[in-house]
Amino acid sequence: MKLNLPLISFLLFTISWSQAQKNIQIEGKVIEEDTNIPLEYATITIKNTSDSKVVTGGITDIDGYFKLEVKPGTYNIYVEYISYKRKEYLNKKLDRSINLGTVSLALDIASLDEVTIVAEKTTVEVKLDKKVYNIGQDLTTAGGTVSDALNNVPSVSVDIEGGISLRGNENVRILINGRPSALAGFGDTNVLSQLPAEAIERVEVITSPSARYDAEGTAGILNIILRQKETLGFNGSFNFTIGNPDNIGLNSSINYRTEKFNIFTNLSWRYFDAPRNSFTDVTYFDRLVDGETIVPEFRRIIEDQDVERLNRNYNANIGIEYFINESSSITGGLFYRLGSDADLSLNSSERFNDGTIVEETLRREKETEQDNSYQITLNYIKRFGEDSEHRLTADFQYENDSEDGFTNLNEDYLTTNQTDPEPFQQEQEFTEEIQKEYLIQTDYVLPIGTDSRFEAGYRGTFENEVTDYRLEQENIATGNLVINDTITNIFDYDENVNAVYTQYGSKLGKFSFLLGLRLEHTQLKGKIDSRLTDEELVEAFGFPIQTDFDNNYLGLFPTVNIIYNIGDNDSDSEESITLGYNRRINRPRGWFINPFPTRSSRTNVFQGNPNLQPAFASAFDIGYLKRWDEFTLTTSVYYQYETDSFERVQENTGQQTTDGIDIIRTIPINLSTNARTGAELGVLYNPAKWLRLNSSFNFFQFETEGQFNGVDYSAKNTSWFARLSSKVILPWKIDWQTNANYRGALQDAQSDTEGILSIDLALSKELLNNNLTLSLNVRDLLNSRRRKSVTTTDFFNRFRDSQWRQRQINFSVIYRFNQQLNKRDRSGRGTGSGGDDFDFED
Repeated sequence: MKLNLPLISFLLFTISWSQAQKNIQIEGKVIEEDTNIPLEYATITIKNTSDSKVVTGGITDIDGYFKLEVKPGTYNIYVEYISYKRKEYLNKKLDRSINLGTVSLALDIASLDEVTIVAEKTTVEVKLDKKVYNIGQDLTTAGGTVSDALNNVPSVSVDIEGGISLRGNENVRILINGRPSALAGFGDTNVLSQLPAEAIERVEVITSPSARYDAEGTAGILNIILRQKETLGFNGSFNFTIGNPDNIGLNSSINYRTEKFNIFTNLSWRYFDAPRNSFTDVTYFDRLVDGETIVPEFRRIIEDQDVERLNRNYNANIGIEYFINESSSITGGLFYRLGSDADLSLNSSERFNDGTIVEETLRREKETEQDNSYQITLNYIKRFGEDSEHRLTADFQYENDSEDGFTNLNEDYLTTNQTDPEPFQQEQEFTEEIQKEYLIQTDYVLPIGTDSRFEAGYRGTFENEVTDYRLEQENIATGNLVINDTITNIFDYDENVNAVYTQYGSKLGKFSFLLGLRLEHTQLKGKIDSRLTDEELVEAFGFPIQTDFDNNYLGLFPTVNIIYNIGDNDSDSEESITLGYNRRINRPRGWFINPFPTRSSRTNVFQGNPNLQPAFASAFDIGYLKRWDEFTLTTSVYYQYETDSFERVQENTGQQTTDGIDIIRTIPINLSTNARTGAELGVLYNPAKWLRLNSSFNFFQFETEGQFNGVDYSAKNTSWFARLSSKVILPWKIDWQTNANYRGALQDAQSDTEGILSIDLALSKELLNNNLTLSLNVRDLLNSRRRKSVTTTDFFNRFRDSQWRQRQINFSVIYRFNQQLNKRDRSGRGTGSGGDDFDFED
């Protein structure tokens, strides 16, 4: 060990040196007897011969290799894999390091019926920089979407509009198989509500990301690992779902694998109706402008909106992995998505003065959208020598997404007290968006000794987004549609990020650590092609707008992750403490920067801010894990301090509609600082084979400080969310699962939001030797997943009650063939989990 390692490495090494010298090593390789295929995740257990207590254990890596350490002595060694006959090495005297060689396991036909039962148990894995949750057996998400599945993951919350937050913070980075992806909609999390939940294998919750990951996302990272490869030969599954409101889905996952190549496909089609509704009650106050009191045209306006949303989605994912030789392989993949949406909105408006209705209108909005996107990926991996951890990987990814939208809007009077009211203009909106993104990445991993690893790499992402928006409005006098020159524009936006990183991890006795450093250069470049001059833009929007900007930022992002394993090898339980620190960045996305307004109604607009600067955050996390045979406890406390944090504020534009209603603008700003402190608790309890309980609780406090346009938006608030999941095996082997979620009340600078409760139920039955699954689930049983909030400013008070999706009932049928062995991916290539799993075994 070199003396020039970081000070913490030297101290930890000194503490554990004497103990480490007493251990000897046991290594070997596990393969399948008939095919000689390495078995990943095979279990090796070492027990005392006197009392059969577990001394240590571990699992094989992606090439079937394992390596363990024990003190000299006499032991029983067991090598096991689900559905295979166990190999035993009894009364093995170990006084020096040994190599068991190649261990061949034969298929145990009699145990195949037990595979599903064994695989059913849900566990949480705690690694140096992440927690890994297997959610593939969640019955309540059968026939649902990726968003539904994420809402059942501890620390993660999905609001009623599909927004994803981690520990209550919405600035979370979504990755698919370790990379930004078209599957995640180029950062638009609403696309996740269009992908089937059955495609997920596991979710990695990365609250303290290592240097290998992009520094984007101040809350952390959610890495969604999709199912791709299962067993040898030809195998797969088919899934059919039907539900109410209208929900029809077909999904197939097919895999064909030989010694030299593996072909995998996932095809899905879905048609669904997701009706939503909202109710808004706004009271306007008198305003003082330049010493003059401005009285609103209407004192109170009530809007009641119902929206029918019809969606048709086609998703295709196909890939092939070719094993060039024993040490290298190349994987190529193509993902394609075609979406067609048609929304019809009816918005009824009642306008009051002195408590009396003076006007009623009905606004109709018909919107259609076509989404066509594809993604091409290439991955190459080269291993050096017999050590599967010594490797070089290279990745290339290209994504293209195009969206064409058309909206027709018209509004009519139902009643009015005006003698000769001016008719409303008919409006038509045309939007064309084209996004292109390139990703180039290479990573090198070098093991140092048995317990250390060095890693370095480069990642470059280059994204271009062009938004062409045109608004045409009716000329009342002629009836012709005329282009609105103020709002019509073309926004050409580039986000380019180049990054290099290095990190070093090691195990020193009971300590494991991972130290890293990442350097990123960010370029945010935009050009606005407007029909107005710069002076006319200032007059129209009320503040200067950069029509041509090129912002560059250089950031250094250190990471520190430490695990201390409590107890000794003779313990039947697992106990550890983790410590993490990392620095993160929040880059403003294109729609946060585009200064031209998008309208949810004539009176409410969202407007981007091209003057937004990136936000930077430092985060600290301390975690504790205690695992017994039937009970797992995880806890953590965390603190995050963010500068130039984003906040969406609402203000009066000073403009009015043709019928005299004030137009309210929502705009994102850099609101100085945001301090967030929190704690979370998770429990997994399996008291019996027929009962499984899973619960989590997260409590957090945040405090923001800042001003904008002379208004103080500082706020301090606490909130919490909790979930409880239970799974019961009823008679006749029927599974019954219940999930309950509650998000506590929340306050920010301008709004108070009530708590939200939702309950999901599911029943499931296995047939045909566990090859056929029938499931029935109800999401949002009480139809209570509604957001109710009150927003107060100096010029209006607004109550809003909205429901993004109503109660859903689904029935699903899943048929599997040739999947009894339930093998894991042999190589792990293409899974993109990050390669950071420094999960050193005791």
